[in-house]
Amino acid sequence: MDTLSYKTISANKSTVSKEWLLVDAEGETLGRLSSKVANLLRGKHKPSFTPHVDCGDNVVVINAEKIILTGNKWEDKTYQRYTGYPGGQRFTSAKELLSKNPAAIVEKAIKGMLPKNRLGADLFRNLKVYAGQQHGQEAQKPTAVNLKDIK
Repeated sequence: MDTLSYKTISANKSTVSKEWLLVDAEGETLGRLSSKVANLLRGKHKPSFTPHVDCGDNVVVINAEKIILTGNKWEDKTYQRYTGYPGGQRFTSAKELLSKNPAAIVEKAIKGMLPKNRLGADLFRNLKVYAGQQHGQEAQKPTAVNLKDIK
């Protein structure tokens, strides 16, 4: 019996194959899009997934301003930040954030679904979010991904 076939293969930085993926956010629900993109960034869709290694793909998200929030979340959902001064807590609604920076809504949702450590910070650097149809990664030739096909 060949026992070598039973060894667990652990990916490392040199054995990982990274691709560029293009995701269109038009008409997608924010949470569902974010969880699927976070899995792509993490590499959980690959058979060679290793939890402590950046084995995910680089993801480009376009049309971030055409995201969908259900219910009254456009008015009720708030984003909190702190200026660093006493009494400096600031709140912004999702509608206000969409008008100021549409890509920030998608970035915040995806970042919250990544690990809260150095690996998560490295994974977040593999994400590019653009408000419109144009993106700066044409040279990398990203392959379009249909999120409906991902489970």
